[in-house]
Amino acid sequence: MEILDRYIDQLLEKSSPQAPIWNIEKIRQGAKPSWNYIDGCMINAILELYHIKKNPAYLEFADAFIDYFVCEDGSILSYDPKEYNLDNVNAGKTLFDLYKLTGKAKYRKAMDTVYSQLQGQPRTSTGNFWHKLIYPNQIWLDGLYMAQPFYMQYELTFNDGKNCEDSYQQFLTVYDKMRDLRNGLYYHAYDDSRESFWCDKVTGLSDNFWLRALGWYAMALIDTMEVMPESMKEEKETLGRIYHELIDSMLPYQDEETGMWYQVVNRGGIRPNYLETSGSAIFAYAIMKSVRLGFLDDSYFVYGKKAFDGICKKYLSEENGELQLGGICLVAGLGNKEMREGTFDYYMREPVVKNEAKGVAPLILAYVEVLMTEQ
Repeated sequence: MEILDRYIDQLLEKSSPQAPIWNIEKIRQGAKPSWNYIDGCMINAILELYHIKKNPAYLEFADAFIDYFVCEDGSILSYDPKEYNLDNVNAGKTLFDLYKLTGKAKYRKAMDTVYSQLQGQPRTSTGNFWHKLIYPNQIWLDGLYMAQPFYMQYELTFNDGKNCEDSYQQFLTVYDKMRDLRNGLYYHAYDDSRESFWCDKVTGLSDNFWLRALGWYAMALIDTMEVMPESMKEEKETLGRIYHELIDSMLPYQDEETGMWYQVVNRGGIRPNYLETSGSAIFAYAIMKSVRLGFLDDSYFVYGKKAFDGICKKYLSEENGELQLGGICLVAGLGNKEMREGTFDYYMREPVVKNEAKGVAPLILAYVEVLMTEQ
């Protein structure tokens, strides 16, 4: 996969903490650099690539990037824990690795800064973290990926696992409240108060099955199970069953030709629905990784690899000597603006872009899994 190596190097060469070329959201907003989940996804992927390739340039890049934001006292530029935005926890996952690899004391302190957010994060009546302070009483599938792997790892590393059960229970609530019993898919979001204009007033659920949200949830499960201790063997088995069910529910919707999935998962034949890169790459990664870790048997690997190959074939191309990865939904959410109402039309309206980290990072993670099997 020399083409992917070249593509990754091209992105890193053109990026700095002040101007990461893969953060199209920030570029379009004309916003200053900040501590955010998009860059967190990318730096995490680069660190995973470093572990398998042992190329010091990858570690140097990741370290310089995170170092730019983390101050000596452990505070983080542009990050306010009291904003209570779960997205902001995601980049904290890079700190475990970087602290181990560099020994920088400020990274250890910064983990406490991020953890302080979770200690104060408001909760729904079910005990789940609100997705954001500005989205009261709401659980989004995205938020499980943003927060739970960090939460579980921090608890085990620095807090004697005191609140591991709390993290586990938040997954069970999502399984109970957000899963459609007919097809096994999960709705994008749930409003515990039933007050949002986008939710069903009886169930509290949003309208559709958005691919990337389902992907975030799959990654949340696999990355959290990966760090769970032997003392939580039964809980891990339960999450493993939930994960297995999720993958089995996704496979009937996998596109036969490309191995990818559609932006709105269960409506593949309806225009203008399209095969979407980020969510497909996330499932490629999650499936291959869960085979490696033993959560799925070996027969599942082909489904993940097929998605990975399909993305590269369909959406990785060269234009004017530059490599491009297309087919990436820029952003999708619910609420705030009346425009984000969670309908099929809404998910079709959001911009589709190239070279955005939400697609690039999971493709790199999937690539790492491919390299691991080859080794």
